[in-house]
Amino acid sequence: MGWRAVQPPHIAAGLLLLLLVNLPVTCHQDHQDAVHITAILGESVVFNCQVDFPEDIPVPYVLQWEKKVGETGQDIPIYIWYESYPTHSGEGYENRVSKVAPDSPYGAASLNLTNIRESDQGWYECKVVFLNRSPNAHKNGTWFHLDVHAPPRFSITPEDIIYVNLGDAIILNCQAEGTPTPEILWYKDANPVEPSGTVGIFNDGTELRISNIRHEDIGDYTCIARNGEGQVSHTARVIIAGGAVITMPPTNQTKLEGEKVQFSCEAKALPGNVTVKWFREGAPVAEVAALETRVTIRRDGALVINPVAADDSGQYLCEVSNGIGDPQSASAYLNVEYPAKVTFTPTVQYLPFRLAGVVQCYIKANPPLQYVTWTKDKRLLEPYQTKDIVIMNNGSLLFTRVNQNHQGRYTCTPYNAQGTQGSSGPMEVLVRKPPVFTVEPEPLYQRKVGESVEMHCEAQEAEGTQRPSVTWRRRDGLPLQKSRVRALGGNITIDTLRRQDFGIYQCVASNEVATIVADTQLVIEGTQPHAPYNVSGTATEFQVTLRWQPGYAGGPDYKQDYTIWYREAGFSEWTKVPVTPSGATFVTINRLQPGTTYEFQVNSKNTIGEGMMSKAITIRTLDVGAKPKAAPTPAGPVDEKIFQNAPEGSGPKSGPPRNLTVTEVHNGFLITWQAPLERAALVQYYTIKYRTDAQWKTLNRGQIRPEETSYLVKNLVGGRTYYFRVLANSATSYESSEEVKFPVPARVKHKAITAGVVGGILFFIVAIILSVCAVKICNKRKRRKQEKGEHDFVPAAACPPP
Repeated sequence: MGWRAVQPPHIAAGLLLLLLVNLPVTCHQDHQDAVHITAILGESVVFNCQVDFPEDIPVPYVLQWEKKVGETGQDIPIYIWYESYPTHSGEGYENRVSKVAPDSPYGAASLNLTNIRESDQGWYECKVVFLNRSPNAHKNGTWFHLDVHAPPRFSITPEDIIYVNLGDAIILNCQAEGTPTPEILWYKDANPVEPSGTVGIFNDGTELRISNIRHEDIGDYTCIARNGEGQVSHTARVIIAGGAVITMPPTNQTKLEGEKVQFSCEAKALPGNVTVKWFREGAPVAEVAALETRVTIRRDGALVINPVAADDSGQYLCEVSNGIGDPQSASAYLNVEYPAKVTFTPTVQYLPFRLAGVVQCYIKANPPLQYVTWTKDKRLLEPYQTKDIVIMNNGSLLFTRVNQNHQGRYTCTPYNAQGTQGSSGPMEVLVRKPPVFTVEPEPLYQRKVGESVEMHCEAQEAEGTQRPSVTWRRRDGLPLQKSRVRALGGNITIDTLRRQDFGIYQCVASNEVATIVADTQLVIEGTQPHAPYNVSGTATEFQVTLRWQPGYAGGPDYKQDYTIWYREAGFSEWTKVPVTPSGATFVTINRLQPGTTYEFQVNSKNTIGEGMMSKAITIRTLDVGAKPKAAPTPAGPVDEKIFQNAPEGSGPKSGPPRNLTVTEVHNGFLITWQAPLERAALVQYYTIKYRTDAQWKTLNRGQIRPEETSYLVKNLVGGRTYYFRVLANSATSYESSEEVKFPVPARVKHKAITAGVVGGILFFIVAIILSVCAVKICNKRKRRKQEKGEHDFVPAAACPPP
């Protein structure tokens, strides 16, 4: 051991390594006698190597462990030990290799290898070199082969959820590592995958391929990797991708103003990244300024408005989407109730002296308005007991004939089922004289096509009121052609007249007190006829009878003839049938198919040419053996006799006329109503029905045009109670307003009786005077003839005897 004393440790180690390279191994064993060891990945193993000393006498030795690596089998030292010197560990073996302890049951040259890796597999050789001794035959080393077994572990797996569409093709890739090499197995819904024309397993089982995905291919696919050390599995779910579906839609809700409302909107989707959007009346709720500080969209999609306001009533729509397919939507209505309230209080309102006028109460109410109370000069006003004052359906006061006593300070208080939010502020109602026309247009202007017409109109204000503005309009609502209309003051001139200029024109004078209107009719001569209107028809199995009202003929010297155009609904070819005799306004079309819907139009012509077509109507012929359908029943209980003169059939109809009122005016009784809210364009004319007992009768003699919503009746009998309804007639059907009860004041009856008595007395007096005069004349004639000796015959009935 003196060598170790004279050499520095690091120099001695270097010399030792050099020595080891040149020294022969004292003991060697063939691979055939190698020891085979199997270890598990991550565990530890001991290579048992004995040291046989010469003559069993311990001597210094160097321990060297080598591993054969590479294709050439190169020996790489992984561990070198010499007593009292630092050990050497090969690359990759640091802190994993060590010599066993002296008291270990293993041989003195044994090597402990920890934390085994798959790369540790291979051949190892134990070498023992005795220092200062010649080689001998003692066996001081051995060969080992290490097999490292590793359980399977995945290196590549498919995604947990795979969204597909029917007909798609997909590849599920599943790769695993381990020793021995793992085997890959595929299962679908716990059953082994059976290859088919569209399903196959490729690349040593690592790929499952599905082409043209069908419903039966949807499910859970499990990849299993296994070897002798264990197995691992991974499941991928193949799902048909689908758009979002609303599972809990919002529902209509009614809330009181100030409460909180929540609309649900839950949805499911694959994939489940659902986006929920909310809209109010078509606008995103986030962009509605009135909702900005009160609206919240929760994470579960619910819409919350807290608190709700009166103006929040409306349609709310939720829209859900996950990017697949079209968004789905559902809507609900929010009805916000609140006590009736006055929304605006004008400080001054005007009533026109000796005309009808209205004092407005601007009201907002939900539920609808029930009634309004009024005060005048701080005293409760009872309109039902006051002459010339009526509370209208909207709560406003109608004065049928204004006088100075109606001037004063008024307030209104509205009520509904929720109560009231209070009275209006005081409104000063002033009675002033209305404007008057100083120049009115002529009742009728007749011009020919291409000519011009000048219509005059002037109005003057009453003392203490503003000068009225004078404008012109068409009663049918059509706009004036500005390019051909010149206005100067209250006068207008229309140049280059055309057929469409035909109509009723109104001069309108208006100021703060009243609006007055003067009508005139402009007739354009020398044109093609206007379109027929009010076309209606009745059907049997094989024929349809049409009736219509003639449009303007084009002038007094023109006669109209008509042609019927009809076709089966949905077909493009029209059939033309001339109407005979000439000028007739009804015709029967024969040889039609039963149970078939037809379209009809009426065209007119005169000597100038063809006019415009009427509006098209559809009529269905009856099925064979079917009976004509009874007329539909209008809203409300009505005696069926009311419909005797109404159009028959079950075709499209308008909504009911609204707000029917009857008021007494100075020259009779004014019946007014409002056009229907729904499908008002279908109204072709109105009919007024009335009764005093069970028998309904028609009040108006001619048809009331759709643009007219009032009718004046003069001959109601005082002391009787009348019931009125207004029918809105379409081409084939009708709708009725609500029934209105109107008791005629008894004083009207007294006026009638007084007028009758006075008339009878006057008639009696006149009869007596005439009789006396006749007797005197006859006596005078007799005396004259007697004096002349003439004896002419005089009938006794002409001159009674004296």
